[in-house]
Amino acid sequence: MSDWGIALIAAGSAIVGSVVTGWFGRSAGVRQATAAGHAADRQAEALLESVRMTLHAEAGHREFAQRRQTYAEFLGAAEGRILTERNGRGQADGDVALQRALGLMLLEGPPEAAAAAQHLVDCLRRHERPDELNRAKLAFVSVAQECCRPR
Repeated sequence: MSDWGIALIAAGSAIVGSVVTGWFGRSAGVRQATAAGHAADRQAEALLESVRMTLHAEAGHREFAQRRQTYAEFLGAAEGRILTERNGRGQADGDVALQRALGLMLLEGPPEAAAAAQHLVDCLRRHERPDELNRAKLAFVSVAQECCRPR
């Protein structure tokens, strides 16, 4: 066999080897790209779930703060009316503030807190005795505290 024959066989072998190696390399690259795509999808989904959980928690905190503020406003208005009942002096807009605060309580709920607030207002409207007003106020505070406990 001549030198040319050996060179052609060597060149042909190199070309065939390169093609086979390239084919397997390409196949491995496609598999790696597919796996990387799936990993990126899982990572993106995990990030989205984390954002969803954060937004849900923030919404819960805002709702809690709003409800607590509503309860505090109602209690403040009720305390003003109770003070008026005790000493006969009070602000002229005390009834309006109490009615507005009761409306917020009825909207904000839950039903147990709204019912306790309504009972306290009913006691004030009936001019109940101080001890009955105090019991109604304490009942509202107890329900409001229960509603504000983290779950």
